Amino acid sequence: MPQYENPWTIPNMLSMTRIGLAPVLGYLIIEEDFNIALGVFALAGLTDLLDGFIARNWASQKSALGSALDPLADKILISILYVSLTYADLIPVPLTYMIISRDVMLIAAVFYVRYRTLPTPRTLSKYFNPCYATARLKPTFISKVNTAVQLILVAASLAAPVFNYADSIYLQILWCFTAFTTAASAYSYYHYGRKTVQVIKGR
Repeated sequence: MPQYENPWTIPNMLSMTRIGLAPVLGYLIIEEDFNIALGVFALAGLTDLLDGFIARNWASQKSALGSALDPLADKILISILYVSLTYADLIPVPLTYMIISRDVMLIAAVFYVRYRTLPTPRTLSKYFNPCYATARLKPTFISKVNTAVQLILVAASLAAPVFNYADSIYLQILWCFTAFTTAASAYSYYHYGRKTVQVIKGR
């Protein structure tokens, strides 16, 4: 049986805030308002730091939903940022395609895990009920590194037109390193597979 939990925790609300900021950032980048975009990106980064800190230090704020919602918020934010920065000619198309392809596969895997861990009879109301906790996700170490590298590249790319270093060789090196960690992260999920999912038993 699944564990029934309260989804309305502070970390989960912070993750939802990050998801809400994603389209705002995308709009600002497309409009080339990079100064404000940097500020909004810093706010989104703060919500990411806070939700992890709170979940680690207050047991009542930790949830199975949060274990999926936090990385999902990161992926939505990163996907919108990379598409927008590619549109603004600040990040190359192949890198964005690589990142989004990996994230689409991971999100599909999360939905599949949700379906497989639901008790029978499986219904849509159960599937989309955030109070039903059926599995806890554990990201791999290289995946955490990859998320950090992707966000560093976003920050560097947002700052590039503000501080006039869009053609820097260091940005191009960062593109390559981001591609490497993205590929390594995808492989780590393929290799470790089931070890990244902890099925929750009812209490």
